Amino acid sequence: MTTDTGADAVARVLEGFADARTVADAVLFEGYVLYPYRASAGKNRLRWQFGVLVPPAWEEAGGEHAEQRTDCLLEPRRADRLLAELRFLHVRRRTVERLHADGRSFGDVPELELPDRVIVPWDEGVTEQIELSLPLAELAVPGHSVAFHRPESVEYEPVRDGGGRTVGRMVRTRQRVEGEIRLAAEPVPGPYGAMRLTVTVRNTSPWAPGPDSGRDTALTHSLVAAHLLLGLPGGRFLSMTDPPQWARPAAEACRNEHTWPVLASGPDHRDVLLSSPIILEDHPRIADESPGALYDATEIDEILSLRTAALTEREKREARGTDDRAADVIELVDDMPAPVMERLHGAIRGLREITEEETGPSDGPGRPSVPRLPTGPGLPWWDPGNDPEADPARDAVLVAGRAVRAGSRVRLRPGLRHTDAQDMFLHGRYATVEAVLRDLDGEVHVAVVVDGDPGADVRRDQGRFLYFKPDEIDPPDEERPLTAAGPGEDG
Repeated sequence: MTTDTGADAVARVLEGFADARTVADAVLFEGYVLYPYRASAGKNRLRWQFGVLVPPAWEEAGGEHAEQRTDCLLEPRRADRLLAELRFLHVRRRTVERLHADGRSFGDVPELELPDRVIVPWDEGVTEQIELSLPLAELAVPGHSVAFHRPESVEYEPVRDGGGRTVGRMVRTRQRVEGEIRLAAEPVPGPYGAMRLTVTVRNTSPWAPGPDSGRDTALTHSLVAAHLLLGLPGGRFLSMTDPPQWARPAAEACRNEHTWPVLASGPDHRDVLLSSPIILEDHPRIADESPGALYDATEIDEILSLRTAALTEREKREARGTDDRAADVIELVDDMPAPVMERLHGAIRGLREITEEETGPSDGPGRPSVPRLPTGPGLPWWDPGNDPEADPARDAVLVAGRAVRAGSRVRLRPGLRHTDAQDMFLHGRYATVEAVLRDLDGEVHVAVVVDGDPGADVRRDQGRFLYFKPDEIDPPDEERPLTAAGPGEDG
């Protein structure tokens, strides 16, 4: 593109790519190394869970996927070019060898213990990027195909003790991986000038498993945590979670397999899309309170940091020797100032003004109104048991003229307001109401357990329900016998 406007649009997309990579890296390395960050930990012996594209032969033998497909909608406007970036991890297998007494030959060992770290065998992940810039005109059906590969390699790194003497070496081996990116665009029917873009990423590596081959071997020929960044200089993408009304039929016709596209970068950007193997909301971002990458998002950052700080010195040395990223986590936590740790305890995302109707009249000049909160002996104000008028197990709400309360069966239809992509899996499902609750703002929330949920008993024991507004549920067309126990009942 030669015009200043075109150059500015490209620069804006590249800036958006840089912002999106921050979130994409959190996706890329999600679960890369889990607390307690040691290779010997059981949690770290089954890895690479998200976005793995295996060789076609392992797709048949191991049941995992060799291909992912992204469908999205776009409005070209002034755009005549699509920017694309495929990113994935290439597994690099690291073995450890000790220098023999002859000073020339090496032999495999399970670990090398050094003063500052314990080096052990480990599968590292190397970030790979395939960058494309294609004219939109070339993407007309049947589309465009780009093949790529990354070669095999062997690297040696000497290991020295505290005195600088060579005591061993690390051997890093990468296998060849091959792949293909197919892109096609076609007009969306109607007067709006929109297009549907389909991008398919496939692992085409010719490796075939032998009699003793397992998943660990297949992973060395795989594209791990594969995801896409798409940019449209001068145009815009449409949200697939909350598309405009005119685009909803086209969005529902899109087919996304093993990945999900969301608008990326800041809320003012609609020219950058991130297609991720983990379902995200539009415009995802890293929390301001996050001190850095901790890689184990199954834990709360505060708890994870406190647990990491409590590791023994031997455990920290093994973590440092497991992976450079694990070593960074140890240093991050060891050097974390107290104010940064305190920020992990929680954050206020937004405030709103409380009206007099909600609080009652002012208590006098210079004294602001305060909420009329229920009070009672022995219970904090926020405990439902403190309000004699609240009884979630018996309270009801009218839905389509029918009273819905604990034990009622309802049909779910989320999506009337901005929701996340997981709601598509719940639309039309039947559920049993566990409680009807009202918050301090007077909003009604219906707590449910979905029929057929294998964790229903656990949800009831722990009170971990799914919550919907009354306009997101319908009473079923015909009452059917309850399939799950209501509160206080045996199943």
